[in-house]
Amino acid sequence: MTNQSDLNFEIDVVILWVDGSDENHIKKLSQYIENKSLLDKKGFLTRYLQVDEIEYCVKSIKRFAPYVRNIYIITDNQIPSFLKNQQNQSEFENVKIIDHKVIFKGFEQYLPTFNCYPIETMMTKIPDLAEHFIYFNDDMFIIKETKPTDFFTTKGFPVLRGKWSNFDTNSFKEFLRKIGIKKRRISKVTYKKSQENSAKILGMKQYLKVSHTPFPMRKSTFNDYLDKNTDIMVNSIKHRFRDSSHFMIQLHAAHLEILNNTCELKKNYKLVHFGSTEKSMLWIKLKLFLTEKDQNKLFLNIQSLDLYPEEKLNYILNWLDKLLQKNKDES
Repeated sequence: MTNQSDLNFEIDVVILWVDGSDENHIKKLSQYIENKSLLDKKGFLTRYLQVDEIEYCVKSIKRFAPYVRNIYIITDNQIPSFLKNQQNQSEFENVKIIDHKVIFKGFEQYLPTFNCYPIETMMTKIPDLAEHFIYFNDDMFIIKETKPTDFFTTKGFPVLRGKWSNFDTNSFKEFLRKIGIKKRRISKVTYKKSQENSAKILGMKQYLKVSHTPFPMRKSTFNDYLDKNTDIMVNSIKHRFRDSSHFMIQLHAAHLEILNNTCELKKNYKLVHFGSTEKSMLWIKLKLFLTEKDQNKLFLNIQSLDLYPEEKLNYILNWLDKLLQKNKDES
């Protein structure tokens, strides 16, 4: 059931998800990757592997954003285990599985894809997707009660969380990579670089530096631009793996909203971010304890959960279980 509060429009959620341990996925991936040794590298595979964090992502949305109408999970012929095994069919009745073939209709020649950027570019092709929607990665969680106005203004404009930043013109990092002091990333495009590309395409002198928070968007802003710039769209979706030309389509839409003065900018990410698996157990416990107490933090992002040692992983997942259950009992 939706509770739109003071807003007079519906809000959906879109999540990208893949089970990289699925045998069919691995066989499909191996057909298109030239360097087979990458299949043994954790740094390459971590973007495909998962530890059922999608379940916690979905449950956190249902618990802390009950006004959301539908939750769409975009997959490649897969279904998360928690949906397969659900006992209460009504609990997840508003969670819909959308296959890649649905959103790539008319562009099937670019499938399969093992790259989030093409999928993000096509995600507004979901049938019946609401004009206002929030994009999640499966490692993003809502951890406190939210309101629709945390994502959209009463006028229907997206609330964008970020800080203005200059383009990176420093070649010193590249020099360090060449001489072996700094490791070169396996991916050809970084999170930061894809943000810069989004602004450069639009001729901007700076870019809005965002973090790993849920991202509110308007479908019409997205589609109007891509309909008029099909060359940019095709270049984005034609690469099965990450390419240096890729840009972050959600930030592209954000920059368009900024140029049109149709958004609200906020510097506070309201985010707790876990970016390293090497932190001590004590650090993790303290960080999560403080996270639960801090009412200013609405979102939690824990990257590469599949790389965490079992003890740390179990603690984090148990913490999420308790948080969701505690707030459910108190409601």
